[in-house]
Amino acid sequence: MSDLGQQLREARMARGLSLDDVQEMTKIRKRYLEAIEAGDYKVLPGSFYVRAFIKTYAEAVGVNADDLLTEHQSNVPSADPEPVMEPVLQRRRTKPASEGNSKWLPTLLMWSFLVVIVAVIYLVVINNNKGDGNQAADPTPVTSGEIDPSSAAGGAVQASSVPSAAVSSDASATPSVSPSPDPSSSEAASSADSSAAPAVDGVVVTQDGKTGSALQFNVQSPNQAPVPVQITASGGRSWVEVRQGDKNGDKLFYATMEDGDTISYNLDSQGMYIKSGASPYTTITVGGQPVVDDRNTAKIQLSLVSGDTAGTDGGNSLNTGTEESTQP
Repeated sequence: MSDLGQQLREARMARGLSLDDVQEMTKIRKRYLEAIEAGDYKVLPGSFYVRAFIKTYAEAVGVNADDLLTEHQSNVPSADPEPVMEPVLQRRRTKPASEGNSKWLPTLLMWSFLVVIVAVIYLVVINNNKGDGNQAADPTPVTSGEIDPSSAAGGAVQASSVPSAAVSSDASATPSVSPSPDPSSSEAASSADSSAAPAVDGVVVTQDGKTGSALQFNVQSPNQAPVPVQITASGGRSWVEVRQGDKNGDKLFYATMEDGDTISYNLDSQGMYIKSGASPYTTITVGGQPVVDDRNTAKIQLSLVSGDTAGTDGGNSLNTGTEESTQP
């Protein structure tokens, strides 16, 4: 194992990270990470990727990448481009342009001929349509509408002179009316819930087993109001992933947080999934109450539930400030 690889491995183990965790954080294949730790750079797909992968690995485990590469520059392959590619590029640039143009010339002539034919056909059709329109403009329909003599002074036209197409058009213009939701009910309630201030008082957080590999926490708030969720990096760098809903939901945050950094979200009925690659350096609170996963890689699933769901059998309530009593 090389000195560089040993230094990266010690930094990784100090943070309690496995190679699988680093692979997920950096998106670098595990076999490449193992090759970097072993100093076997021939496994990597080129000298350029050696330096790039080492820098990414170092940043993920909290090591200064520039200092590390400078210290071990004699053992890391150079990322200079290989000169053998230049003659190939030069020969491609000096390829005669006339040869390429000669290949396209027959095709261009063929398409131009087709365009001319289509244009001629289009003009012929347009001229025919204009001729038909002039012949159809017979003055007879103008006198077909009869005026009722009894109402000639008022200018009223008999109903029989109104074209049937106009009547049907007016009739079809009246849309069928379907009952629409009352804005003060569902839509108004939805907008009111999304704009309501997050609840802190009366929030009950209950641990309820696992959902897959993630610890399940049920969160109960008054009237199921949104609950503030705060994630803080304390004591070191923390890699954090936040998704809406579950681990397959939309990505809200995916980055490394420096010591003291804080991000906040509101937990609603869709739920929230939180993953931390360095849980000792990550503090998570829900409605002001700490939520803890003692594993090195914390995986937490939060669900906003109704009053009869939170606190099920086997659950471990995290809220010690509110006590509820049920009358028989």
